[in-house]
Amino acid sequence: MPNSLIKAECTGRSKLPRLTNLVDDVILIAMTPNPYFFIVIFCGVAVVFPLMPLALAWLWRRFFQPPRPGAGKNATYECGVESVGEAHVQFQSQYYLYCVIFLIFDVEAIFLVPFAVAFTGLPVGAFISILVFLLLLIEGLVWAWSKGCLDWGSKRLSAR
Repeated sequence: MPNSLIKAECTGRSKLPRLTNLVDDVILIAMTPNPYFFIVIFCGVAVVFPLMPLALAWLWRRFFQPPRPGAGKNATYECGVESVGEAHVQFQSQYYLYCVIFLIFDVEAIFLVPFAVAFTGLPVGAFISILVFLLLLIEGLVWAWSKGCLDWGSKRLSAR
């Protein structure tokens, strides 16, 4: 660090003095990193980090894979049993609706945990807002139940 900068720091001046020596200017420029240097390093790590496992997997496959797998190795099977029929099965839309309802109530539980932790320290307005939230969720559950979204077992058995 140049002497003039040290003196400026010790005296408490608000403005740094102008460097008069050309050598001091060159040293200061050489010591100051390029502001884009860290961005380039960040981008390099962001590219290398996901590509390195892919390259290692490719090398592992290249050196340890059997040279010519036979017909038995390339055959499609599941749990040791040969597959019968197509793999694409069409599900009823009720299964998806059931999953969405499950996710809604799962997210509800996530919203209720912080309220339960800070229950005694919250004002009355927070208590009323959480009651409104719960009433809306209960109303949604009653609606789903009345529409038969949660009753798929009896419909499936009656369809057979």
